[in-house]
Amino acid sequence: MTETIQNDLADLYERTIMERSRKPRHGTRLACFDVSARGDNPMCGDRVEVWVRRDGGRIAEVGFEARGCAISIAAADLMADAAVGLDAAQARSLGERVASLARTGAGEGEDLDPLRPLAGVHSFPSRVKCATLAWHALRAALEGKGEATSE
Repeated sequence: MTETIQNDLADLYERTIMERSRKPRHGTRLACFDVSARGDNPMCGDRVEVWVRRDGGRIAEVGFEARGCAISIAAADLMADAAVGLDAAQARSLGERVASLARTGAGEGEDLDPLRPLAGVHSFPSRVKCATLAWHALRAALEGKGEATSE
């Protein structure tokens, strides 16, 4: 039974990462945005730039441009989905939980369900920074900083 669940998670991870990296849904610079930041992973060369449009105190839309591995691009696209509707504190908290999910493969809460494909990264510790780079950039943008690193 456990092996079946692990195989299902591996399939979901691979399918989602490949789909989202090849055809990101949010992989474009927003024409109208309030804040932005760049993220850089100097260890592997991943780069992402995130643009955020707010509506009041909430994130209304996120766009990004990324260059790097499939995990980095897919994670940025999943982040853009998950961040919409959150305020800055909620986005920061979710980003921290995604980092834990990527490191450990485990996490609680329905809001993590769409991000569960990133749990597969825990099997590849050197890729955790790839999976969290966009979240670092989002946090930097929301805090008014222009740059972030994955470290």
